[in-house]
Amino acid sequence: MIDTGNTAFILICTALVFIMTPGLGFFYGGLGRRKNVVNNMMASVSIMGLGMTMWVLCGYSLTFAGNTAGVIGTLDQVGLQNITLSAPSPYAPTIPSYAFIAFQMMFALITPAILTGSISGRMKFKALFLFIIFWSFLVYYPLARLVWGQGGLLGADGLGSLDFAGGNVVHISSGITGFILCILLGRRKEYEHTAYRVHNIPFVMLGMALLWFGWFGFNAGSVLAADGLATHAFMTTATSAATAMMTWIIIDINKYGKPTLIGACTGAVAGLVAITPGAGFVPVWSALLIGAVASPICYFSIALIKKKFKFDDALDAFGCHGIGGIWGGVATGIFADPAINAAAKEGLIFGSTEQFTAQILSILISIAIAVIGTLVCAGVTRIFTPLRVSKRDEQLGLDISQHGETAYPSFSGLD
Repeated sequence: MIDTGNTAFILICTALVFIMTPGLGFFYGGLGRRKNVVNNMMASVSIMGLGMTMWVLCGYSLTFAGNTAGVIGTLDQVGLQNITLSAPSPYAPTIPSYAFIAFQMMFALITPAILTGSISGRMKFKALFLFIIFWSFLVYYPLARLVWGQGGLLGADGLGSLDFAGGNVVHISSGITGFILCILLGRRKEYEHTAYRVHNIPFVMLGMALLWFGWFGFNAGSVLAADGLATHAFMTTATSAATAMMTWIIIDINKYGKPTLIGACTGAVAGLVAITPGAGFVPVWSALLIGAVASPICYFSIALIKKKFKFDDALDAFGCHGIGGIWGGVATGIFADPAINAAAKEGLIFGSTEQFTAQILSILISIAIAVIGTLVCAGVTRIFTPLRVSKRDEQLGLDISQHGETAYPSFSGLD
């Protein structure tokens, strides 16, 4: 039976998750070079249009309609055909199907937008646009089906892994994809010779605030009802982000002698990423630990691993989302408590290894899907266009070379 309170709650959460994608545009726009800010933002903005169109045409049907071997859906609801206006969703019996469809659509936007941070400053916009189309079909829709779909091989009807709001589906898939893409593209020409400069710190702070704001809908809304579990997910989300922020500030003080706003914002995002897979499965007290550990893990990846191996994860999508998502999935296997959510089995801390093992296997499978899918999609994209801009266009900046625009009219273009 349709519940108007639950329906209203999910529609609000849908709007909150939607605002995360333009929020990410501000976050990446501020972190990148001044000559690429329009391009960084356009990557997120264009996906808002492309992702919604694809979701309505076939994305929802392939992800949640029917079942093909537990791996992908069917084409029974292409163009959202055969959706009854007043009938409850098969995935949430108290809200209409369109509410569930709209909520999940926002996840299909933010996920590919995240990966664009890794390839900032050097990927042709045409190549990125085509890659996102192919990647949605080959990676996102199947992985979301495997984890969240009825009869999915990795979720409750299969392996039994837990992913409350997108640790595997959103963060690991996008972070690993960004990592593979940045290796395929190679380092930016200026990577070895130019000190990294964040061009607009207020943009970064605004982007973080919009992301955190939207993340409450991202996690709490994944309950698909306005109930006690939704409030629990809200609290674990806030707690993990807060402690991760504090931990990153401590790291900054220890390293630089001063706290930085960039560090505080990055830490908060790392904590939000880490709690996503377990928000509705782990105790609030464990969210303190999950967030506190997320920052040093992500910091180590960004400051040490990236530096040592010299891969150009430009805006640290892999270091924050990929690594943070992996830690969050592992932590869910450690702290999961069936007293909070009956869908979970006891975590490692309670003496059981079953849930922990399922988490590790699902993470490895998700990584494999992202790696193989990215290599295939990049190969197909290369048939139509080179992946990377020319040396001249890269030096000029992607704002001018790819869009004919500049964020700052007085800007010369060479910074």
